[in-house]
This record gives sequence, structure tokens and C-alpha cells, in this order.
Amino acid sequence: MKYAAAWADLACEVLETPYPYGTAHASQGPDDVDVTPDRLHPAFHGSYDWHSSAHMQWSLVRLLTLAPDQVGRRPIEVLDRRLTPDAIATEAAYLRERPSYERPYGWAWAAMLVAATRKTQWADALTPLGDVIADLVLAWLPKQAYPVRHGVHLNSAFALALLHEAYGELARADVVEAIRARALQWFGSDTAYDTRFEPSGTDFLSPALSEAELMRRVLPDAEFVSWLSAFLPGLGGDAHQRLLEVPVTDDTGDGQLAHLSGLALSRAWQLRTIAPALSDVAEVLRAGADRQVDAVLPTVTDGDFMSTHWLVSFALLADQA
Repeated sequence: MKYAAAWADLACEVLETPYPYGTAHASQGPDDVDVTPDRLHPAFHGSYDWHSSAHMQWSLVRLLTLAPDQVGRRPIEVLDRRLTPDAIATEAAYLRERPSYERPYGWAWAAMLVAATRKTQWADALTPLGDVIADLVLAWLPKQAYPVRHGVHLNSAFALALLHEAYGELARADVVEAIRARALQWFGSDTAYDTRFEPSGTDFLSPALSEAELMRRVLPDAEFVSWLSAFLPGLGGDAHQRLLEVPVTDDTGDGQLAHLSGLALSRAWQLRTIAPALSDVAEVLRAGADRQVDAVLPTVTDGDFMSTHWLVSFALLADQA
């Protein structure tokens, strides 16, 4: 794997960078104001914020699986210090006490980490975290009447796609079925999506492609082809050309503008996964994906910390699609 060593080194580096750190901690009273990262989140500190710490640790586990000889022992040592029973118990209790914290994006990435470690030495320690997130997902889905369709963290489709994958691997059929049912209710009747207004200024997700990628998972192949043709008619031609173009990116260290580099990578991942459903334009979609990856790949490892603390995960999604 071409970038395995560099991506693993970078993931370790940002996870071991304690500050800056954005806690997003809502204090419950005057005695609940200590937001020291490794005290508040003994597993998911570093890498700027909770969800980035979770998915950069997922990146390390994936790289250890894909290219163990290239990444060395440092990722194991980093994960050993964090993924302990006590640390995960603290994180699980925190989520249970704050059932909207990191919903749904952080939940999704933490569940992906749990699934990725299911055959590793960290599996037993992480099981309680997976169970808590499963309970939270099952309690949340019936309450949320409408999906969130924008292109940042609260996007419903992106999170459900990852949660569907994670709990499929964890053999939680109840969670998988709840996600499938909600996806069909929220998105099953969508047609003629207008992509002229993508992207928004700080998107790291395409609302259109995130929805399509989720529906690919929950529909049988033939039904998905029909659904996709109705949802994005003419994809691969002029109608949705914006989805295939490299977004304007920014490498100044502005954390919000840095999102657009992630947009290029998430689009590439999603274009590659849905391309087989549109065989007549599959190569066009893949070429659009390739252009976007090539344009932002240097930023994954050589950009400012506000890019490097999270982009490896999205580069891995695109690389493995």
C-alpha cells in the first residue's frame, strides 16, 4: 500500500498532539468545568477533537490490517495506551450520560473503530462502547422525524452508512434493520435531486452522494440502480458535473475551509462505490474520483494541522473503495 507508512506516522503524530483540542463539552455545573483532554476523554483525546481522535484511531487499525509490515509497531503502542478497559469505560459512561454528544458523526466513527478491532487484542475493551452506541442509535432514530441533509457533521446519510457497515460487521441485526428502515423512510422516495447548489462553503460531504452511498447499502442491487437513476438522473453527464469537479480548497490552516479537501476525498470514495450501478458512465465517475484524490493528496500529510488531524481517514475510504 503506497501511503501506509506515511499515513500511519501522521496518524500517530496528530493523536499525540494534545493541543489545540476542541472539547464540545457542555458543563453541567461549576464543578464540571475541567476540560483537560486526556482526563475528560482518556481514549479520544488528541487529533483536535473527539470524533477525529476516534476516526484517526480507526485509520491506524485499518492500516495495521492492510499493511502491517509497513506501519511498524508505533500504531500498536499508541492504541495500547488508549484502548484500555478503564479508558473505554469512561468514554462509554460519558456517552450514556450525554445521549446527544457527537450524534451522529462521532458515534458512527467510534462504531467503525469498534468493528475494525473486533478480531484484535482491543476487542474486549471496546465492546462496551459499541453496545452503548447501539443503544443510543436505537433510541435516537425513532425520535428524529427528518434527516439532516447538509454537508458537515450532522449529515444523517453519511453517519447511517458507517453505522450500517459497523453494526453489520458486529452482527447487530437489530441496529442494521433500524438503520435500513429509517433510510428507506427518509430517502426512499427522493427523486431529481438538484446538485447545482453543491458544495456549500464548508462542506466535507456531498449531501447527494452521501445519500446515494447509503441507499446503495440498504437496497438490493437492481432496486438501487433504479433509485439512483431517478435520484441523480444523468449522473456522469452535464447534469451533475459539479460532483465530478475538484472543489476549491484552502491550505491556510482555516479549519472550516479545510473541510473542502475532505469533500474531494469523500466524493471520490462515494463516486467509486456507486460507479458499478451505472455501468455506462462508471469510468467517467471513476475519473472524476481520481481527479479529486490527486488534487488533495499532498494536503493529507503535508498540510496544516487543521487538515492533517483528520484527512487520513477520508483518504483511506477513497483508497479502499
